[in-house]
Order: sequence, then structure tokens, then C-alpha cells
Amino acid sequence: MSTLAYEIVDVFTDRPYAGNPLAVVFGADGLATDQMQALAREFNLSETVFVLPATQVGATYRARIFTPVDELPFAGHPSVGAAVTAARRGLFPIGQVNQECGAGVLPIEVSEGAATLTGGSPTLGPELEPEPLLEMTGLGAEDHLGPAPRVAGCGLEFPFLPVRPDALARARVDPVAAGRYGIEHVSVFSWNPATQTAHARVFVPGLGVPEDPATGSAALGLGVWLVASGLLPGEGRSSYTVRQGVEMGRPASLACTVTAAGGAAVGASVAGQVMPVARGEILVPPFVG
Repeated sequence: MSTLAYEIVDVFTDRPYAGNPLAVVFGADGLATDQMQALAREFNLSETVFVLPATQVGATYRARIFTPVDELPFAGHPSVGAAVTAARRGLFPIGQVNQECGAGVLPIEVSEGAATLTGGSPTLGPELEPEPLLEMTGLGAEDHLGPAPRVAGCGLEFPFLPVRPDALARARVDPVAAGRYGIEHVSVFSWNPATQTAHARVFVPGLGVPEDPATGSAALGLGVWLVASGLLPGEGRSSYTVRQGVEMGRPASLACTVTAAGGAAVGASVAGQVMPVARGEILVPPFVG
């Protein structure tokens, strides 16, 4: 029977068995979408990425990204993990590469064991009422601290809910409330202005991921939210750090920048290390047509 090569890597961490685990699959050019989804269900990680030949001019390779239940146009830790792993396997040299994905062709700067991803065009939604987000995360009105929640992103949007530092450990996703309000995912975080660091938790009940230990796409969107909320400067380039995964026993660190002009974010990046953990071969699922 036919098999595919794969690796398991931990992303946004400097040691194995921390950060966000990722399955990176190679040689899946001939697979149908249903077969890729079946493999993602089998790995049962927050995301599985398939490294494929590019189809757009200027792209180095193409990445298709799946959660256990659906395909995503873009995600941060699969993009960083796929670029570093593919370079280590010799698919292309380290340096700048261009990843083709559902969000477009995005530049990634690859170094030894790490990468910096530049997100897509920033997007920002209107202010949101905090009550639905607080209810779906098991928190109360007194836990909300800071500006109003709103949706932001750089290729994949998230609602951002700022809370008191002591509220983070008490947060628990309520999938029933999330379904009632139609909320697929949320980033809950506390912000330390002195160190420009966010301690975050990301819940993704709508995509089969109760909690994600390190979320690059949410880290990018957070920079957009921070500028819009006046917590980072509205002009120039600012750096900030996201700490995530502590409550899951998988601590992660995401080094981020956001560039602003005229009081709005115009670009953002996220960087992190990638640690190889396992490699092997997996059977090609049967085609379902």
C-alpha cells in the first residue's frame, strides 16, 4: 500500500514537548481534499499541513492546512513549522521563501530551526459586546479589563477579549454557549504594558480544537487589535510578545511585530522556533468519491 512521509514538530518553542505540535506531510500531490482531511483526523492535532508544489507565480511551495474537521485558508504555526521543516529536508535553502496558501502568497524568512512569518493584510471589525465572549469562556463581567473586544486578523480573524490576569486560569470554553452565539474561536488575553507582553489562551471549539497551545494567526491579529485599541503606537514599528500554552503544560513564546500608520496597523509578523519530535510514514487513505 502507498505511504506518505511525515514529521511531527513542536512550533513556537525552544524545546520538544512544548509549544504547538504539528504534523507536516510530504508527497501528497495526488491526494484529494477528503483524503487530506482523513489524515488530519488521524493525526488529531490542532493542525496538519501538506507541503505541495506551488501553483502561483512567485511562490516557493504551497501549503494546505487542516484542523481535524475543516480546511483553513491560513494559520501561523503550520506556516512556520512547514517552512522550517521543508528547508531542513532540503526542499529549498534557508532564507526568504514565499508560501502559497488560501490567504495568498506570504513571505517567510527561514533560518536554522526558526522562521519569521509576515501575515496578510490586516483587517479590523467593529467593537463587540463582551457578554457573549465572557459567557463562552466561563467568565463574568468583572473579568473584562481594558478596551472593548473586537475582531481582527492578518489572514485569519479572531475575536479578542482582554481580561484581568487572574481570570485566565479560570477560563473554560463552553461549546454550548459558543454554538448558541455562532462563535467558532476566541483569543482571551491579559496585557502587560510595561513588558509589552500578552498572556493568551485561544479556544477554537468550532473547528474541533478545544484549546490551542500556540496560535500564530491570533498573535498577528492581536497586534492589529493593540494598535486599534491604543495600547501600541499608531505610527511606526512596535514589538510585542505572546506567551501561550502555560495552562495546557505546553508553554510557547511568539515574538511579534506590528507596523502602523495613521493609527491603524498596516502589517504584522510573528516568529518562533521549531523543534523536530518524530518522523515516519503513514498510509494513504482510500479515495472517497
